[in-house]
Parts: sequence; C-alpha cells; structure tokens
Amino acid sequence: MSTAIPLETTLPTVNARIYPKGGLDVLSHNEVARLRDVSTGMHDLLRRCALAVLTSGSASDDPRAARELYPEFDIEVHQQDRGMRIDLHNAPAMAFVDGEIIRGVAELLFAVVRDLAYTAMDLGPDSPRDLDTTDGITDAVFGLLRNARILHPTDPNLVVCWGGHSISRDEYVYTKQVGYELGLRGLDICTGCGPGAMKGPMKGATIAHAKQRRFKTRYIGITEPGIIAAESPNPIVNHLVIMPDIEKRLEAFVRMGHGIIVFPGGVGTAEEILYLLGILLREENANLPFPLIFTGPASAAPYFEQIDKFIRLTLGDDATKRYEIIVGDPDQVAKRMSAGIRKVREHRIAQKDSFFFNWSIDIPLTFQRPFVPTHEAMAVLDLHHGRKPHELAADLRRAFSGIVAGNVKEDGMRRIEEFGPFEIHGDADMMQSLDALLRAFVEQRRMKIAGEYKPCYRVVA
Repeated sequence: MSTAIPLETTLPTVNARIYPKGGLDVLSHNEVARLRDVSTGMHDLLRRCALAVLTSGSASDDPRAARELYPEFDIEVHQQDRGMRIDLHNAPAMAFVDGEIIRGVAELLFAVVRDLAYTAMDLGPDSPRDLDTTDGITDAVFGLLRNARILHPTDPNLVVCWGGHSISRDEYVYTKQVGYELGLRGLDICTGCGPGAMKGPMKGATIAHAKQRRFKTRYIGITEPGIIAAESPNPIVNHLVIMPDIEKRLEAFVRMGHGIIVFPGGVGTAEEILYLLGILLREENANLPFPLIFTGPASAAPYFEQIDKFIRLTLGDDATKRYEIIVGDPDQVAKRMSAGIRKVREHRIAQKDSFFFNWSIDIPLTFQRPFVPTHEAMAVLDLHHGRKPHELAADLRRAFSGIVAGNVKEDGMRRIEEFGPFEIHGDADMMQSLDALLRAFVEQRRMKIAGEYKPCYRVVA
C-alpha cells in the first residue's frame, strides 16, 4: 500500500507513497485540481485534516500543536491512468509500522481526501444545490453521507454518543461500560470521533461485539474541519466523515442516529444538547419518538442536576420531558435505549420513513445556517425570556458554539487573541445560570485537556 523512507528530523518522520484501495479509487482531474488549490485555502485544509488523522490518538486538544510538531508536513494527491496516488512528505512516523502505513490510519486519510474533494465540487461556489433552503441543506447532508458509503438500509441500531473530550478517568470508564452494554445488544456506535467520551463507548462496544461474534460493526466518527485538528480521530473509528461545518455535522448525527446518549462534557456537549432539544421542542416533532438519555457515573449526578436546572430555566419544564437522566447504571441505560429504538423502528415503518436516514424530523433553517462566531454576532444573540423555546435554544446553541470556537478552533482562537473575549448578553437570571454552568466546566477541567484555561468569553447581564 505504501513505501516509507525515514528522515532525520527532530520528530521521526517519513516520506510515503500510498495507493488507496476500495472506496476511493479515482478522482477527476477537476477534483484533484481543487484539492491542490492554494488560493482558495483548500490545500491548507487538506493538509491540516490529513495531519490530524496521521496523529490519530493524540492527547492534545490544541489545533496548532500538530503543525508545530510537524512543520514540514505536506500532502499531494495525484490522479493516474490506473487510479489514484497520495504522496506524503515529512509525515509523522507514528502512523507507520515497518515502513507501512497503519491500515486504519490509511482508511481515515482516504476519507479526508474523499470528503474534501466532494465538498469542494458538490458544495462549493458552483454547487447546483440550493444551500439557502432547508431541503437543499438536508439534501447536501444526505449526499455527503451517501458518498461516504455509510447509509445502509439495515434495522435501526445506531446510537449516537455525545460527551466531552476532557473527562475524568471515572467518567471515561463509565462510557466504556455503557458502550459494552450497548454492544451486547447489537447496537453500533456513532460519536464525534475524538478522545474521552467519544472513544470510550466505541472501546466498550468492541469487546461486546467480539463476544457476540459481530464482525460487521460500525464505529462512525463525524467531525468537521474546524475541530478535527483539536480532536483527532480515535483509533477505533472505522468510518470517518468530515462535514463542511458544525451545523451539517449536528444534522448528520440527528438524521443518522436512532437514539442519543449524552455523557458529561463541556461547552461542545451543551451545544449539542441545545441543538437537539431545540428541534424536538418544535410542534412538528412533538410525536416523533427519539430516545435521549443523559448518563454518567454516580459522581456525575451534580453535573446533570446543573444541566437539568439550566434547561428548565431557559427552555421550560416541557423540555425535560424529551430526555431522561440515568446515573450509575450502564445496564439500565442500554435497556432503555434498546426499547426506545424499537419504538423508532415501529414509527419509521408506520410513516414509511427510511431506517438509515431520518427524513421526517423537521429541522428549520435557523438550525442549519452556519453561524460564524464573530464578536459582533456573539454580542447580539437574543438570550431573553419570552421567546419560543426552540428559538431561544437556537441562540443558546450559537453562544456555546462560539465558546467552542474560542477554545479549540483556530479561527476563533485568532479572534480572541486579536479582540479579546466574546461578550454574551441576556436576562440577568439566565446569564447568572449560564455563568455558573461555565464556571463549573472550568473548575471540572472540561474546557481543555491540559494547561491552565483562560476564558474566551465574558457573560454580561
């Protein structure tokens, strides 16, 4: 598959020539040209995402760390008469064994090239899709997932697991225990593909799937370019998909998953919760079965009490009817999720909806349009009482999304360095609760894996 030549540098690196096999055999000349285009930033994007998967399993959540460790790394994509070739220059030696690239790493690398090529052509400036409409955006999400070949018309069995990349050892062990119980019941796992609560459920499920002799298993990781460098894919992911932005990533989770489990996490997890609750609180989705469970070890009970309190204050008590909290009981979590997915199956059959893509859930344009967290955009978010719960949820989601950007996304980090912290304004009680929640995340070290955290935000009543 590849040939590698060791180089004499500070960190071990190699040059390699790789020939993809299966799923990414050919690209058009136009697609290759787009991936090489320096003027549009596409080549830099390809380089950053490729380096992230070549350092798969990294414990860092600093998006600049890998580039600083491997400043001379580069990637070239070539289309040849008999297929495709990828040339790696000064690539991390950790991705190779005895001169051969690790097979799983190679598959993730091919996924990067595949998804960025597809996005550049089918979702670029000349795209035939109408990305200003709800149907157009949903069709784009479907197209990217289909191109990644992960939409399979099998019985509903995909559980999405959300949670933090920076969690305690106790919480990580618990995510593995839940994943194990899910795997024993024949359920596959989909996460944000990174470390922590994104890796644990997959790791637990691998043992359970082996016990049950299930060999066609799916460990799906869905990410986006702004975050992959900070949360490089964990080694268990066997299907990687890179969506163009966080909004399409979130929609992919909701359209593909048959149920969602939320483990303890930080601002990214809060963003995901608010996104999903905002959708489920719409009248159009009132009767839609969608199992949603918040869970963690017994020590996580105060964490979920604070999350629950924040949701009640902002979105109202009706929002709490869309989820249940189960603490310290992995077996019960898996049983409840299995029962919930059976109801999803019955509903899909009755509505003649597909098992592999949830077309019937209503996701409005306000949840689909990409939010660019500038200082101006963050300051004008309407975080006040009196709004419809799903509308308030949309702006609360944007507030947390902005903090995620300031914490781990390079564009957001640059804005903070240049202009200082984002300011978030709203009603006094809401801001007090938000500030308390964010302070708890900081104190519990949920914002960053290592190092002292410096807030990228300021809450203003």
